[in-house]
Amino acid sequence: MPSSASTRGRGPGLHHDRRRTEIADAVLAVVAERGLPAVSLTEVAAQAGVSPGRVQHYFPTKQKLLEAAFDRGNERSAERIRSRLGAAPADAPPAEVLAVVLDELIPHDAASRAHMRVRHAFNAGALADDPIAERVRGLYAGLYGSLAGCLARAGASAPEGGHETAAVALVAQAEGLAYHVLLGTTRARIARHTVRAALDAALGV
Repeated sequence: MPSSASTRGRGPGLHHDRRRTEIADAVLAVVAERGLPAVSLTEVAAQAGVSPGRVQHYFPTKQKLLEAAFDRGNERSAERIRSRLGAAPADAPPAEVLAVVLDELIPHDAASRAHMRVRHAFNAGALADDPIAERVRGLYAGLYGSLAGCLARAGASAPEGGHETAAVALVAQAEGLAYHVLLGTTRARIARHTVRAALDAALGV
């Protein structure tokens, strides 16, 4: 008999996973356009082209729906980063990984703009939603640790507090500028240049 792993790649299991992904993508589209408050079974169903009952079949609660969308958004961002690097981050030069990851935090095209609108929406929602806050904290902990490791491998001098302190500062600067790009008070070109200059300084370039 075929193993469960092999059957997962086709048939009902594959259809189930695809439908869940399509619905999560629909949530991201709604959030990118109108924010977290606009997410409802009706709105997501219309965006996904399915019935509200079908959405509820895959995601019994709104919380589950938002959690799936949060994870899917980060998955899509990771896919873009791998595509730009041409390799998994672990297999790419650390300085290049740092440059690409930080650049992805600046809205410079349709995909990154949508992602950062969603990211800021979830960050704002996390202030009043503990389950989302837990996911956000986990995301940042992983991001800071990964970037700190890249800084160390790239030979960057560690500031007081270590490489993670530098990673936190770089991410904070990138996301702060991203907010102004989304508002239209700063151009993406200027924001990207500023973040790259900060990275170069951290690397001693």
